[in-house]
Amino acid sequence: MKEQSQLLDFLKQSILAHTFVKMTISSPIDKQSSLLNLYVRYIEMKGLGGLSFTYRYKTNDQVKNWSIEEGIQELQKIIGGVFKNASMFTTTQDYILLHSKKGVVTLQQNKATFSATLESVHDRQKVKRASGTHAYLTYLGIMDANGVLIQKMSDKYRQINKYLEIIEGLVESATLPEEIHIVDMGSGKGYLTFALYDYLSNEKGLNVHVTGIELREELVDYCNDIAQKCGFENLRFVCKPIQTYSEKQIDILIALHACDTATDDAIYKGIVSNAQLIVCAPCCHKQIRQQLKGIEQESPILKYGIFKERQFEMVTDTIRALILEQHHYQTKVFEFISNEHTRKNVMLVGSKVASNVQDQTVQGKIDAIKKDYHIDFHYLEKLIATS
Repeated sequence: MKEQSQLLDFLKQSILAHTFVKMTISSPIDKQSSLLNLYVRYIEMKGLGGLSFTYRYKTNDQVKNWSIEEGIQELQKIIGGVFKNASMFTTTQDYILLHSKKGVVTLQQNKATFSATLESVHDRQKVKRASGTHAYLTYLGIMDANGVLIQKMSDKYRQINKYLEIIEGLVESATLPEEIHIVDMGSGKGYLTFALYDYLSNEKGLNVHVTGIELREELVDYCNDIAQKCGFENLRFVCKPIQTYSEKQIDILIALHACDTATDDAIYKGIVSNAQLIVCAPCCHKQIRQQLKGIEQESPILKYGIFKERQFEMVTDTIRALILEQHHYQTKVFEFISNEHTRKNVMLVGSKVASNVQDQTVQGKIDAIKKDYHIDFHYLEKLIATS
């Protein structure tokens, strides 16, 4: 294969020029393979240069060290024979080898992600779950060109890893198909979308297709460009409102910080698509508060503006959770990340359960809340009623 030979030639040249940083080989040809990824780095062995291979399996990692020539021979067998894709990082250029679904092989050359080799990088941050090639972390401005965490982005990095920790547990406990379709509604700049794709695809070895929905065209173009540079072939971003997204196959629906009723639009899409997981971090909560302007509330808790705001946030999300329960989802509401880092820290999760029995008591709970707070309607309830 011409492109594979070119990549390995570039590898030899970068080792000789002391510009090689690392290589990541991904996307197993055999979907049932227990070998998920291969990571390659340069090492010194008894004064001689070599290549260290980390074979990442589902249950453990295995490390084997090769001479340069042996390592290149091993890569000749692995790239195209065991794995489809390879990403090589040098201090002068990035090289991305991709096999398309139609069997077309391309070798992309991009601007260098790293400006220093791994040997010269000090005080490297612990990668945690946001691992893989790390290229997306640099492109998104979370890490610098040396792979070191940028201090002002530490809260975002902490949020990413907490998010992946939560998602890992949810995915492991859910009943999902072999090919998992994930839609992230309101993906924004894509911090969590990229992390989710990289972790589930490259770390966990799952066959995932992730679509980010975003209204701002410049962010969609920006994210699609980074996805291409990273070789994330099953990650795409589309520019459209959540309300007009019409794809029916959604196994996991995510809506993090979709403003006000956009969260309800996203939950609605998840419910009608029979998504196995619905994961939301709601924000703004204007719909019910605006509806109740000028209406006197009996509870003394609602006398003060700041308490009123917080109370109606809880009321809004409680009704959302109850509506999910009506549609056979087991719901949880918990703190996503500490208030110290962001106030938008509540996560609402619905996990599909096998039941065809409508719980009539849930509607009674919703009606009681609406009566107590003089609420005419909840937007999500209205969406479902008029569909």
